[in-house]
Amino acid sequence: MTSEHYYYGTGRRKTAVARVRLYPGQGPHTINDKPLEEVFTRVEHRHVILQPLEATDLQEKFHAQVKVAGGGISGWAAATALGIARALVVADESVRKPLRRNGLLTRDPREKERKKYGLKRARKAPQYTKR
Repeated sequence: MTSEHYYYGTGRRKTAVARVRLYPGQGPHTINDKPLEEVFTRVEHRHVILQPLEATDLQEKFHAQVKVAGGGISGWAAATALGIARALVVADESVRKPLRRNGLLTRDPREKERKKYGLKRARKAPQYTKR
């Protein structure tokens, strides 16, 4: 099913890390050895993942094999999209501009803020009582 030649890209979002292999030719997109539709049941997540291929009109030219770990399903989707975009740039440098224009090569730096002592969450303080 998979040939020996592929393009590699790593994507990260929150605590999710996606290792993407982009193979030339048509085939099913697999996430952790399962079909894309089985792992990502929401249409929004599938749209986010396939956005780099749609922005460069390369849906029919490549198929992705992804190993993703950590975080939740939304983090997985964004990490996979970044990994696919980076692998596309390795495959063909001319697609960098349309990917950059659509903001698909920028890593989202937002992480969960740590909880502080004396507080309920990162910033939520216990209710103040005057008397």
